[in-house]
Amino acid sequence: MRISGLQMDVVLGDREQNQAKVRQMVLEAMAGKPDVLVLPELWDLGFFPKNALELGDMGGELAQKFLSDLARECQVNIVGGSIVRREGDQIFNSQYVYDRQGSLVATYDKVHLFSPSGEHEVFQKGDHLAVFELDGVKMGSIICYDLRFTEWVRMVALEGAQVLFAPAAWPHPRLNHWRLLGQVRAIENQFFVVAVNHSGQAYQLDFCGHSQMVDPWGEVIVEAGDGEEVVTGELDFSVIQDIRARINVFRDRRPELYEVKKI
Repeated sequence: MRISGLQMDVVLGDREQNQAKVRQMVLEAMAGKPDVLVLPELWDLGFFPKNALELGDMGGELAQKFLSDLARECQVNIVGGSIVRREGDQIFNSQYVYDRQGSLVATYDKVHLFSPSGEHEVFQKGDHLAVFELDGVKMGSIICYDLRFTEWVRMVALEGAQVLFAPAAWPHPRLNHWRLLGQVRAIENQFFVVAVNHSGQAYQLDFCGHSQMVDPWGEVIVEAGDGEEVVTGELDFSVIQDIRARINVFRDRRPELYEVKKI
């Protein structure tokens, strides 16, 4: 399966310009005939404008039409990063996933909000997993900070996902964390991790780019630089069968011992 990630320099607060950039990068990516396109976190408005509530996409309707049309026109599956979805006087960091026909197959709201940036004071928390199928392959998706939460990612793996998508807006001071966490999550869950980041700046943040695709052995299939680019890699699912035949961590788990007991 061929995957392309759109590592974008997102313009803060300008949905129209960002949609135009996505369309341009999608056309570039389609030259490589990918099966799945992956967008970064909050590609519509950036992470995150001070007037996010005012600018929020009511019910996610603008993003849904844009992504559905794009998927259908290009006959490609799209994991739509995330957008600012408004519901009344609340906003969510929301993701939409579309198949090649432009049909919605999954939604997800970011569960773990990044408190150091105040995200938890602006956005509402999600409360459900995103596990779905594209082209007959079971996959799951999280958003950015969720990648730090081992238990949440393991739940995706236990649902049978062979690929984990992690769109993000991850900044430069923690580039090493970004790289290592993607590799560790791939190794411990024995699946592929496709992590697609921002490039560019917002306020005082420099986003680190370095979108990567990692195989179940923790080997980096492909990694972007720190600028805007389309990054493409090939996933060979026989690698999952191979590693689980050699080191089957799911067979050897002891979940009956993992619950913390109060003393």
